Amino acid sequence: MMKRVHLRQFLALVETGNFTRAAERIGVAQPTLSAAIAELERLAGARLFLRDKRQVRLTEAGARLVTHARAIEREFRAAELVLAGVTAPLVPLRIGIIPSIATAMLSGVVRRWKGPQPLVLVEGSDAELRRKLGEGQVDAALTLLRPEDASRPSLMLLEEQYRLFLPERHAFAGAVMVDVRDVAAETMIARRSCEILGETSRWFTQRGVRPSFFLRSSNDDRCMEMVAAGMGVTTAPQSLARTGIVAVPLVDYDFRRTLGVIAARERPDLVGPDHPLIAACAGLGEV
Repeated sequence: MMKRVHLRQFLALVETGNFTRAAERIGVAQPTLSAAIAELERLAGARLFLRDKRQVRLTEAGARLVTHARAIEREFRAAELVLAGVTAPLVPLRIGIIPSIATAMLSGVVRRWKGPQPLVLVEGSDAELRRKLGEGQVDAALTLLRPEDASRPSLMLLEEQYRLFLPERHAFAGAVMVDVRDVAAETMIARRSCEILGETSRWFTQRGVRPSFFLRSSNDDRCMEMVAAGMGVTTAPQSLARTGIVAVPLVDYDFRRTLGVIAARERPDLVGPDHPLIAACAGLGEV
């Protein structure tokens, strides 16, 4: 028979992705945890994890179990608090965010949040956040929307183009549009957080542009400040523009992105028109 201890061990492994770290978290020896997970898989009648040398990942059966396991554990904790005469704290709403969402934009969402629960932000790539949604580690994700997301709880918030970002005193800062050949000799700043980094690299290479780089960084705030300081130019979504920077279209550089909220399948209410999360995100394009 499945017991609460099985679920706690299961969740520890889900959240750490590693048998050693999971065993340390719950205070057992690693062989004990391995044996317990094997027993849980026997009780479930299916493999719950795919194992390799670096980490463990949920199987389809494990992903189905994780949602129920988290709900059961929350109810257990709430019951324990009731029996102890303690008011249960509000469970935070966990929102995944991709790194390339402008900090000013995100702070606006946080300021507008009027929900009863505290917010917890979890940063990760689009792929990581989608995995966390499936595993119940986040309740919703503010990320890129894809056509296939139409079949799941989701809501589009913003569609925007990618532009060439120049310091405001640059010679082309007042241009209506810039040809890539006119900036071929510019020093570039590479945004490693860019979702279309590979496509952008190929786009420049196909046009014979192989620039030198001042900075390669996953920190968009740092990249943008270096552009404003005149240390190079970069490409980025329009919403990353800030004081000291001008965003100008590049000829034939027609990339766009769509941002939206994707909710866990068991939380379709999060993308409903009356939910505080949607109200907070309503002004996403206003920074």
